[in-house]
Amino acid sequence: MRVAVASDHAGFELKTAIVEHLKGAGHEVLDLGTDSPAPVDYPAFCAACARAVVAGDAELGVVVGGSGQGEQISANKVHGARAALCHDEYTARLARQHNNANVLSIGARVTAEVLALILVDTFLATPFEGGRHVARLEQIAAIEAEECAPSA
Repeated sequence: MRVAVASDHAGFELKTAIVEHLKGAGHEVLDLGTDSPAPVDYPAFCAACARAVVAGDAELGVVVGGSGQGEQISANKVHGARAALCHDEYTARLARQHNNANVLSIGARVTAEVLALILVDTFLATPFEGGRHVARLEQIAAIEAEECAPSA
């Protein structure tokens, strides 16, 4: 699987571990930065990750920051992105099963590396259930389209 990853400075160390973990598991990684722990603003990095997923350059994405919250919000501003901030296996699994989330957000300051790698593995391995969830995702897409439409 091709996975896009991005982080800010607070998530750089964990992102590096995630990249190595993904490569070790045989995944192709599109690393969109940042490339050091030097302070940077996260929105552009997270948007780049989400855009790569939406454009089909990657199947799924992972964004990492201090709390993961701003990263999730930034990724979700990209039309077609469904980013989920996950803190445990349950939320990572349900984000994929029920919401067909395509970007995982992780907070490096609140998630230990061992758990973060479990979250990544769970997120990547869990398929979307479809069924009753499809209509809900269509409703979300309709809201997104309405909000993105030019004002008349």
